[in-house]
Amino acid sequence: MSESVREIKADGSFNRQKNRFTAPFGHNEDELPIEEGRYRLLWSAVCPWAHRSVIVRSLLGLEEVISLGTASPMRPKLPHVDWEFSLDKDGVDPVLGIRYMSEIYLKTDPDYSGRPTVPVVVDLVEQRVVNNDYFKITNYFETVWAPFHRENAPDLYPLHLREQIDQLNDVIFHEVNNGVYKCGFAQSQEAYEQAYDTLFARLDALEELLSHQRFLFGDYITDADVRLYATLVRFDAAYYSAFKANRNRIVDFPNLWGYLRDLYQTPGFGDTTDFDAIKRHYHLSNHIANNDQKSFHILPKGPNLSGLFSPHNREVLSNKLEKFLIK
Repeated sequence: MSESVREIKADGSFNRQKNRFTAPFGHNEDELPIEEGRYRLLWSAVCPWAHRSVIVRSLLGLEEVISLGTASPMRPKLPHVDWEFSLDKDGVDPVLGIRYMSEIYLKTDPDYSGRPTVPVVVDLVEQRVVNNDYFKITNYFETVWAPFHRENAPDLYPLHLREQIDQLNDVIFHEVNNGVYKCGFAQSQEAYEQAYDTLFARLDALEELLSHQRFLFGDYITDADVRLYATLVRFDAAYYSAFKANRNRIVDFPNLWGYLRDLYQTPGFGDTTDFDAIKRHYHLSNHIANNDQKSFHILPKGPNLSGLFSPHNREVLSNKLEKFLIK
C-alpha cells in the first residue's frame, strides 16, 4: 500500500500518519520501566522530530543512559519508504543488527503497515519497538527520566508552565513543524496556499513575540524552544526551496534569526545539527509524497550558513545575563 496516497487527503492536503507505539514511560506497573541502558533511540539527523529528541537527550545528559542509533539521510531504494543503517559498519546497526528501520517495526508487529518513523525507542531487553510518539518522547525525557539527568540539568518542562507549553507546542506543531510539510507535500494549489498562509502568519506572530523576550517563555529555554528550533534551523537550507515555503527565509526575520543563532550557539543544539545530512535528504533523497520531484539530483551549494556563528545579542532581552550553562 502506498503511504504517499494514504497521507494525502481528497482535497490534496497532507495528513501525517498517526503514531502506532505510544506506551508511556513511567514508574507505574503498566508503564515502560525507567532503566539505564535498556533502551536505544533510533534517529536520522535529517528528521526534525528525531532531532529534538536528541537535543533534549543531550541537554539533560542522558547520552550514557539511552544509546543512539543513526540512520542514513538517504532513503534506500526499496518499494516502500524506509530508513537504512548504511552509515554503520557492514550497513547494520551495531546493537540491533538491523539493516532497515522497518525490520524492528515488523519484528514488533508483523502486521505493521505504516511508515517506519524516527524517532523510535527500542527496548533492548525485549528487542521490540516501545515508543515512536515523537510528540511525547521529549516530555518523558524531561520528567520521568529525571533520576538520570545530569547535575544542574535545565528544567525544560517546568511544572508551572506545562499547560502553556503544551498549548504552544500544539500550535507550533500544526502551523510550523508540520506546516512546512503541508506546503511541501500538498498536491493541490488550494491546499498549498492555505498551508503557506498559515505557516507565515504564525512565523510573523512568533517574530513579534520574540521581539521583546529572549525565548518563547521568557529568560530560559524550554521544550517549546527545542521544537521550534528543529524547524527553523532547517528552513533556509531545505524548506524554503524544497518545500516552496518561500515568502521569507528565517534570516529575513530579525528576531527569529537572532533567536535561532542564540539556540544554535548553545551546546546541544548546533552540535547536533548536521546540515550536510539535512540538505542531502531534502534535496536528493525520496520523501513521503514527492518521490518524483527532485531537481535532477543536484545538491544546492547554498545557503551560506556562516551567519549562525555571528553574535546574536539576545541576552539584552533577558533579565539574566546568561542562559543555563552546559557543563
